[in-house]
Amino acid sequence: MSEEITLDGIGVAPGVLETIAQVATQSVEGVAAIVPAAGGLAGLVPKGAARGVVVEVGEGNELTASVRISASYGRPLREVATEVQRAVTDALLTHTGQAVASVDVYVDGVVFPDEQ
Repeated sequence: MSEEITLDGIGVAPGVLETIAQVATQSVEGVAAIVPAAGGLAGLVPKGAARGVVVEVGEGNELTASVRISASYGRPLREVATEVQRAVTDALLTHTGQAVASVDVYVDGVVFPDEQ
């Protein structure tokens, strides 16, 4: 991914899109944490992956996002993932005006109440 993304003539740092997706993810009830990508050496793992959120611009300026989370125990995982998809899609569309092609949600763990 390049250092700057151009959206309708406006230059945006990639981290800005990832921050938007990260804040939207954290607002969803049932998300215990955003999980950083496992392993890898610094410099080999993209910066967004190190934070657990990656947003890229595809063909036609459509955005794609990938989010890794730990879910709170007691909430159906499908519901949590669907709500994350909806929240990230709405946030990216609202803040950038760009269509969102996909939001992939990976549940990497479950956090029990006594662990929170």
